[in-house]
Amino acid sequence: MKVIVDAGGCVLHGECVIAAPEVFEIDDDKDVVTVIDPEPGERLRSKVEDAVLMCPVAAISLED
Repeated sequence: MKVIVDAGGCVLHGECVIAAPEVFEIDDDKDVVTVIDPEPGERLRSKVEDAVLMCPVAAISLED
């Protein structure tokens, strides 16, 4: 599984960080969420899928 964030669509709501803090973070000096684990293991799949669903601007997608 690969996590993809649309940098142009991300508006830093932070729902992804709440859903999967092991995978996403928001740096104070950036304008887009940072994917700290772009290829998380299967153990984090449900959290990452929740992050995708929770993003209010649909800026996160998964690629298998």
